[in-house]
Amino acid sequence: MTRLIVAAGGGGDAVAAAMLSAALYGDEDQAVILTYAWDRLLIDPVPGPRGARDFTGLERITPAVSAVPADAHAIAPAGSTLPRLAAELPHTFALLDPHQGVEGVTRQLEELISHFEPESIDLLDVGGDILARGDEPTLKSPLADAVTLAAACQVNASIRLLVAGPGLDGELSPDDLRPILASLVHTLTAADVERISTVLEWHPSEATAMLAATARGVRGTCEVRDAGLPVALTDEGPRVHEVDLDEAVNRNSLARAIMTTALLDEVEAYSREICGFSEIDYERNKAAWLKDQPPLKLDSEAVLPQLDQFEEEARRRGVTHTTFRRITEALNLNGSQRHALRQLLIDSRPEQYDAPLWRITTKPE
Repeated sequence: MTRLIVAAGGGGDAVAAAMLSAALYGDEDQAVILTYAWDRLLIDPVPGPRGARDFTGLERITPAVSAVPADAHAIAPAGSTLPRLAAELPHTFALLDPHQGVEGVTRQLEELISHFEPESIDLLDVGGDILARGDEPTLKSPLADAVTLAAACQVNASIRLLVAGPGLDGELSPDDLRPILASLVHTLTAADVERISTVLEWHPSEATAMLAATARGVRGTCEVRDAGLPVALTDEGPRVHEVDLDEAVNRNSLARAIMTTALLDEVEAYSREICGFSEIDYERNKAAWLKDQPPLKLDSEAVLPQLDQFEEEARRRGVTHTTFRRITEALNLNGSQRHALRQLLIDSRPEQYDAPLWRITTKPE
């Protein structure tokens, strides 16, 4: 029996899809997870999502869709977490390629549904920014979610929209999302997290890390991203809700506008017009800036005093936890140093590792 789960925003949504697949359907029904190869600059220094042409070793499923197996490789200088996910998890990871706009993604969905005839189809978003109107001042990454939402509503199949961890992406607040959330489908537990625990040790997703942390009982305020957005870790964090697909489309202005787009450039243009920005432009500007920034030397004598200063300032802001991505960027390290930094901190101060987050102590220990 095949289940199809569409990871609405790529990145950590694919990891959450693997966790949810086991939680909802058990280990016997292995899901096909359709996801973007879009890992942001910490993993992939090339701005924007990767397409099929950016990989070697893909395995064709349908004319428009390929799987990313464990032995696939992103063509340098690009990078991707998908081959490693395929190596460590039992699911098939199918590449969602948005370069032909919503029309292309719709075609990919239709082909997969025709090929597998899945028992169920879920569209999963961690955090809930797929429900954004487009004018929210805290909105940072509407593009990927809008493309998958626009495609999903045009497919002749029953697709269930699920939002896990309302507000955990730091873009929309739980208060904004609560009125549109429908039935509670599942509350994730520590046992659910164990299925992906090894992935959480290296995957850079912040929203899925917080989803896992709240499922394990972590509560407080977590600071994320380069901007230091505060995210509340509450009892709502591990909950998975169903949302009416039509209601989501009616709410999402960008998704409605891009229905007939045939190029990613068109989607970007609509995002600039409706939301006031394109997140790929942000990545282009940040990538150019990072090229000129010499990284901090990565050793305990250089890093730990910088960490102490960051933590002291974070405590004043009421922060109890943060992510390794946030620490990496706050200390002016580059993405390639994130894993080594994580290991250095855990080795130096293991009592602060609140897996998979870093705990900001109430006072220096």
